[in-house]
Amino acid sequence: MQVVLLERIEKLGQMGDVVSVKPGYARNFLLPKRKAMRATKSNLAQFEAQRAQLEATNLQLRAEAQQVAEKLEGLVVSLIRQAGDSGQLYGSVNTRDIADAVADAGITINRGQVVLDKVIKTLGLHDVKVVLHPEVSVGIVVNAARSLEEAKLQVKADAPVSSRDAEAAEIEAEAEEVVETEGESEE
Repeated sequence: MQVVLLERIEKLGQMGDVVSVKPGYARNFLLPKRKAMRATKSNLAQFEAQRAQLEATNLQLRAEAQQVAEKLEGLVVSLIRQAGDSGQLYGSVNTRDIADAVADAGITINRGQVVLDKVIKTLGLHDVKVVLHPEVSVGIVVNAARSLEEAKLQVKADAPVSSRDAEAAEIEAEAEEVVETEGESEE
């Protein structure tokens, strides 16, 4: 089926391109979401008449997406989940969880903008792509941890921290505090 793209679509084409797609993809995704329209003579003429307006709207949306991308750049969101000793989560982290965590950080995105390459089922730091506009995407880091203390340790170590490692770090920190207070009292 021949369609005219009304916006840039990754791996398909730019705005205004006439492309051939499978009928199901056009009927079930492109046409209902108004990302494309059938490539008939009347639709092509209508598109050419509206082209300037569509491009202006696209530029405005892209500029807004760039502003949000600047705020999201380098963002690390922590999600507290229950997990076993091996680091395997007792559930998984989905796009809704990530969108809610980003919203808690002060930036509103919807879960459809979060792209997970694979399901997050382990503790640690995971890179996640957020597509704000067909031409603007940004990467954020999702930190899956058992507690806030463990999340802080994972960010510092840039690796998953097991519960034993977290306990050892806490004991080490307490020992350093004791040594520092003893050194201060001797002076």
